Amino acid sequence: MKSILYIVIGFFFGLIMYKSEAASWFRIYEMFRFESFHMYGIIGTALMFGIVFVYLIKKFKIKSFDGKPIIISPKDKSFYRYMFGGIIFGLGWALAGACPGPIFVLVGAGYLPILIVLVSAILGTFLYGVIKDKLPH
Repeated sequence: MKSILYIVIGFFFGLIMYKSEAASWFRIYEMFRFESFHMYGIIGTALMFGIVFVYLIKKFKIKSFDGKPIIISPKDKSFYRYMFGGIIFGLGWALAGACPGPIFVLVGAGYLPILIVLVSAILGTFLYGVIKDKLPH
């Protein structure tokens, strides 16, 4: 039953991403050229919702669907670590025209060339898993 709930949530997430044009390569291109507020508005709205939801989870000790407590670890204070990761993420986003969520939305919408990006993202994740113990964390 939980799997169906996750599929329904994913379906609505994809629908919202597609209808809001957050998965549109053109909108992403506009964002990186600072030509439009559209994507910044979507990202800012998501950020505000995230802040509110994390606050509510901590304040009311909300549990997961499995009934387990949700534990949010304190953040590392290392600025360079987040800056370096953000630069890599942003470069990949700009080059591919999609971040991880919209990749699946674009596959579902029938844009088959994005499968190259999906396979590359999976291989990159696998490679990170192989070498993560050798990286400074």
